[in-house]
Amino acid sequence: MRTFKFVVERDPETGSYVGYVPGWPGAHTQGADIEELQRNLREVIEMLPEDGEPTLESEFVDVRTIQVA
Repeated sequence: MRTFKFVVERDPETGSYVGYVPGWPGAHTQGADIEELQRNLREVIEMLPEDGEPTLESEFVDVRTIQVA
């Protein structure tokens, strides 16, 4: 079993959740809620290796907060 970190954002126009695996082109999808997004992303990730093992172009490290005056 493999584990991937994924980023979740919410589209302000549609209210849909968008998720993607950083550094893995094609590993992205959307859903009406977090649960649907996760199911959809799992399906995408399961299908992508049919084209060969993924070559991640970057590695997710962290999300930080910065204050600017």
